[in-house]
Amino acid sequence: MNQSFESSSTGSGIDTAKVAALADEPLDWRFKALPPAAWGLTVREYLATGPTLADFGTPLLTLDAGALGHNVRTMADWCAKAGVALTPHGKTTMAPALWQAQLAAGSHGITLANLPQVRVARAFGVDRILLANSLLDPAGLAWIAAELAADPSFAFVCWVDSVESVQLMDQALRAAGVQQQVEVLIELGGPGGRTGARGEQTAMAIAFEVLASTRLNLVGVGGYEGALAHDATPAALGSVRHYLRELAGLHEQLEAASLYGTGEPIVTAGGSAYFDLVTEELAPLATEVPGTKVILRSGAYVAHDDGFYRGISPLARGAGAAGVGDQDTASPLRPALHGWARVVSHPEPQLSLLDAGRRDLPFDDGLPEPQLVRTPEGARSLAGSGAHISALNDQHAFLRGAGEHAPVGAVLRLGISHPCTAFDKWTMIPVLDDADSPDPRVVDLVRTFF
Repeated sequence: MNQSFESSSTGSGIDTAKVAALADEPLDWRFKALPPAAWGLTVREYLATGPTLADFGTPLLTLDAGALGHNVRTMADWCAKAGVALTPHGKTTMAPALWQAQLAAGSHGITLANLPQVRVARAFGVDRILLANSLLDPAGLAWIAAELAADPSFAFVCWVDSVESVQLMDQALRAAGVQQQVEVLIELGGPGGRTGARGEQTAMAIAFEVLASTRLNLVGVGGYEGALAHDATPAALGSVRHYLRELAGLHEQLEAASLYGTGEPIVTAGGSAYFDLVTEELAPLATEVPGTKVILRSGAYVAHDDGFYRGISPLARGAGAAGVGDQDTASPLRPALHGWARVVSHPEPQLSLLDAGRRDLPFDDGLPEPQLVRTPEGARSLAGSGAHISALNDQHAFLRGAGEHAPVGAVLRLGISHPCTAFDKWTMIPVLDDADSPDPRVVDLVRTFF
């Protein structure tokens, strides 16, 4: 019998040997970040040569080792003080080495968004997975059931948001000859939001449908408040808080009606924008409804950014959480991602073209931010210069206002916005010892699997 998502075995949470084996991967032309000098060597061998940022070409995306470590520790400490578990969203990075760091810092498991991502996690032995989505694919359900049957330490839970989704899951599992139960959460949505049952009445009907199934086990409720707001205005924060109270109310009603199956119930919410409100509204459930486990699913915090999350993250905007203590004691998160691009054309006095575009850098939630320029004479900050990126094409960025600060051939460091659409553009990402150093050293290479 497989253990529930709540009570599955503790330990590393990931196959550390498989993660370590990534250092033995041969390097070649498949990895656009890497220079030809790396080809034919393994990751381990190439790092032993002592590469620096200057050895790499452009365009390039890098991570900062100090910022990564700081962010992982900061969020882990914040959640521990708040009394909530953290199951970070692995879709942000799809990097098993970073998942391992998060798990080692105390994360409860890894959240993922679709079945291909779950398969990556299982390939690296992740033993506690929260799929923040419905799983209706019959072949996928059969595979998950086989994984659960083959590995008693594997804990898995996914969402349902309609009676139809419950029926389809039950039919697929029956057709596959599955005898054991798959654990599910009822996803609660909100008006104008994304997926999720609209309203308590629909959610309760789903609960009774799960109860009637012999192949599913209802273990909690979940949702995503970030779909209901996109800023930190009073109106936005109010809508998020209202939704979270509805989620808490649904959990209390399900518990009072004894509609949960085996295992201790889960309540989960929390992206990287409003986890303070999630904690304030949901953390008390752990004591009000004994046995309840409150789980945050924040993911973008690990890299943070110089755009959207810089302005809206609870730690960046100085927001505390009930019971966590003085909000000023929370260390702010640091941007760990940087783009690097070269000026390849200066056709007009206030226009330069860089060799990085949409194929290299995120653009869906804010354009890259010019931060400094590197020339043979040294590095110079662009703060206050008026330099900005006005648009991105597939392979070019339009840099305006830099003037003589960015001559042809100069390399710019760019801050990026929205890390979730940065990692997916790179299969191997160099990690710098210090992105602010005059000559940053490359101390690691992070492999992603999108």
